[in-house]
Amino acid sequence: MSKSIFLVRHGQTVFNAQQRLQGHCNSDLTDLGQQQATTIGLSLKNKLANKRQWTIYSSPLGRAMQTAAIVAEQIGIDASEIVPDARLQEFCLGEWEQAYIPDIKATQPRLCEQRDWYLMAPNAESYYAVKDRIEDFLADVSVPENVIVVSHGLTGAVFRGVYVGMTYNEVFSQDLPQDAYFLLANDKISRIQCDVQSVATVAV
Repeated sequence: MSKSIFLVRHGQTVFNAQQRLQGHCNSDLTDLGQQQATTIGLSLKNKLANKRQWTIYSSPLGRAMQTAAIVAEQIGIDASEIVPDARLQEFCLGEWEQAYIPDIKATQPRLCEQRDWYLMAPNAESYYAVKDRIEDFLADVSVPENVIVVSHGLTGAVFRGVYVGMTYNEVFSQDLPQDAYFLLANDKISRIQCDVQSVATVAV
């Protein structure tokens, strides 16, 4: 693949901090989430030789768009130029959206044994549905060669997996950082860590 893609997960949200699932619903970034987005934006600014060569694509969900706007501000790109793209949005988590993760795991303790337990939600979007939309995005000739993609934890993991041909188990063995982002180029993935206080977030 010839594209160069910086792949960013949205910053920490209120639901992340509360250990609640979001899926297609939304909650705003916390102060830490805004700091994470700012730090990633500054890091990207230092890596882009020419900001005019880069276009920001974002999931249309509020937390991603909020992150994208902060990133754009740091780079010096007008937020009005961000391209919302529904192919980048998070998995729909069906009947578990807005639920508290500890409550789910208390009633279904065996879920803890599965890295893909999120997808066990009643009426959740399937892995293959998300994989299809990411494959469509990567093959889309209308998407520029140099893009910054702001997406989500699980969808971002699928995005990386599709890019380098990971197996299903490899996809869900990845971490879902909010204090790091990834460069996808020349069929390789490079992780770029940012100097933000580390925070453990398992909710997506």
